[in-house]
Amino acid sequence: MKSSNIGGQAVMEGIMMKNKDEYAVAVRKPDGEIVLKKDTFRSVVKNHKALTRIPFIRGIFNFIDSMVLGMGTLMYSASFFEDEEEKKPETEEAARKQEKTEKLMMTGTVILSVIMAVGIFMILPYFLSGLLKTWIASYQIRTIIEGFVRIGIFIVYILLISRMEDIQRTFMYHGAEHKCINCIEHGLPLTVENVRKSSRQHKRCGTSFLFFVLIISICLLMIVRAESPLMRVVIRIALLPVIAGISYEILKLAGRSENPVINLLSRPGLAVQKLTTKEPDDSMIEVAIRAVEAVFDWRSFEAEAFGDEGQAKEKEA
Repeated sequence: MKSSNIGGQAVMEGIMMKNKDEYAVAVRKPDGEIVLKKDTFRSVVKNHKALTRIPFIRGIFNFIDSMVLGMGTLMYSASFFEDEEEKKPETEEAARKQEKTEKLMMTGTVILSVIMAVGIFMILPYFLSGLLKTWIASYQIRTIIEGFVRIGIFIVYILLISRMEDIQRTFMYHGAEHKCINCIEHGLPLTVENVRKSSRQHKRCGTSFLFFVLIISICLLMIVRAESPLMRVVIRIALLPVIAGISYEILKLAGRSENPVINLLSRPGLAVQKLTTKEPDDSMIEVAIRAVEAVFDWRSFEAEAFGDEGQAKEKEA
């Protein structure tokens, strides 16, 4: 396996793929047509690119960039499934106002999502574990229990949303995304047949990142202590950028390493991916391939990474 460094995410009836600063969104419209949008992503630190190269610091900004790009591409894909009776802007000025409103809504949605995530996955487990104080005096033990409560909430959340039909299809597209990347990184030609037989689990997945966040939060919160309940809440919020930075570095290392220790650390995240990815059908794989080929020259990559081995695999295919 050779890391390609490309990444992506599932959107509504489609896939977004990103390679360096370029990204492409492929969406299958209700009439069956695949529409493709390719663009350049401008980072939140576009004027301070050096920040994206500093270990541990870069993970914070990469996480923010992922949130912004992910929400934007998700809203783009959703636009193809809006009510046909919805009025479209009649003038350029009205279109600009609508675009501005949509950007404000996207920003508000991202902020609200972050606040809700912090409340549900960081603050709520702390208060739930605090209910055990009468029976468990040790702060360290309660912190470990808090961590397992946090993981439990995360898994229950995934199980609940996976019951929704739209989410099930999104998880299938998520599987198609992983399969395409695995196909490329194992030196196979990017065809529907090869993608179909590739794994739908990948060590660089955002699911694994979130799982690393949950695990690392347990370790750090056992080290950084405070006596005041209020300060404990503040610390849990303040440590989030640190946790995200460390998690990003571990995820990045996992994506390019076959070290047994790294593989062991990756196993829980890969296991959770069985819940967040589903086997896609061929039509979904076709969409994923279109998104990949718009931003990534997989033939050149495989020729450079695998050489004669890659050419042999292509002949066999």
